[in-house]
Amino acid sequence: MEKLMGRHASYYYAFFRIVFGFMFLLHGTQKFFNFPTSANWSGFPSGMPLVGGTIEIVCGTLILLGLFTSFAAFLASGMMAVAYFMYHQPGGALPRTNGGELAVAYCFAFLYIASRGSGALSLDSIIRPNKGTTPY
Repeated sequence: MEKLMGRHASYYYAFFRIVFGFMFLLHGTQKFFNFPTSANWSGFPSGMPLVGGTIEIVCGTLILLGLFTSFAAFLASGMMAVAYFMYHQPGGALPRTNGGELAVAYCFAFLYIASRGSGALSLDSIIRPNKGTTPY
């Protein structure tokens, strides 16, 4: 079983990267276009939601496609850390009680992606083979 997992590990990681990029992208499209629809949508964003939504759309797309992945994921990770400390942490000390669990999960998932790079099934691996991608 371990041999099978090792042989396909690069594709499992690619799936992880693609799913997190897609989910992050959807957060941005919801802020800008109300897609997917939300009953709490208050129109086109301004201020910090405008900045956050722009980062979510741009970085989510780059992570999804595997293009400049380390940079985009590092920026996304930082944005989620800022979101946690600005909006969630004042509501309590622990993510479970202040509603910040998703922000923390995104922050560390993107930090992992930033450290690992684009990997398999990425535009980076096509544009720059053997540079910025890992074989595992």
